[in-house]
Amino acid sequence: MSRFSLPLALMLAAGPALAQAPAPARPPAAAPAPAATPAPAAAAEDSNPVLARVNGEDLRLDEVMATAAEAMPAELRSVPPALLRTMLPPQVFEQLLDRAITDRAMVAAARTAGLDQDPEIRRRVRLAEENELRDALLRREVLPRVTEDLLRARYERDAANRSAEQEVRARHILVANEADARAILAEIQRGANFEEVARRRSTDPAARNGGDLGFFRQGDMVPEFAAAAFALQPGQVSPAPVRTQFGWHVIKVEERRTSSGPTFEESRDTLRQALVEEEVLAAVQRIRAASRIERVEPPAPPAPAIQAEPPAPARPAAPAPATRR
Repeated sequence: MSRFSLPLALMLAAGPALAQAPAPARPPAAAPAPAATPAPAAAAEDSNPVLARVNGEDLRLDEVMATAAEAMPAELRSVPPALLRTMLPPQVFEQLLDRAITDRAMVAAARTAGLDQDPEIRRRVRLAEENELRDALLRREVLPRVTEDLLRARYERDAANRSAEQEVRARHILVANEADARAILAEIQRGANFEEVARRRSTDPAARNGGDLGFFRQGDMVPEFAAAAFALQPGQVSPAPVRTQFGWHVIKVEERRTSSGPTFEESRDTLRQALVEEEVLAAVQRIRAASRIERVEPPAPPAPAIQAEPPAPARPAAPAPATRR
């Protein structure tokens, strides 16, 4: 079984199950029979039963579900294991159980081989533990602070400081060369329907919609296209083809409006991301401020030894010139 096929299968199979899972069927009514109240320990075991044993060690339901926690949709992670089991298709649960058994067997084999005592493995386990603790602390510190009320307050603050922007709704016809663009413009000037010509001649994906680009702000488009579009009034067509890096355009403006910016729903994800980043930074600063931190300067490295150059060999004295007699 591929370990990489399970997360996708789980998400596809378990996601709809959460919304569509029927309530557990009730058995037909019968005369109540006196029954002893189960002990708390027995009740706990019933909700978290042993599903397998590997080398004599129990493998319980909650451990099986934890094996796939990262692959589960967010809405399923807080569901109790016993209830979650009833939501999963049997084949998916069997894959989870088989994967948990395999993981338990491999971990046991690694311990038997003494890998848990390997210094490098212990270092990596310690780092993984430290990373998980750090992330858990940040989640506890940050997530409760990013509330719906705070998101709305930030949106309203930003909206109050945002100036109104002009938007236009335009259509265009895109072709590769100027000659084709001028021929198209002449056809439209003779009375051809812009949408029909766009569907027939434009190479842009918007051709299927008659070249309609919807509403956009000036900064949303490349400068040459935006300048031409915002110079037109509703119903006007660009008097000449417009060249951009994408080709040659014939542009028609359908509407103009003043926009106050995106709605709260459109801004929610961006606002949340920004607030989370701000709160993470604030939490880190609070934690550092509450910690006793001492910086220790490492000792200076020893200066490299300087080797004296060997003395130059002495030159022999030049012979005295011979005396002429």
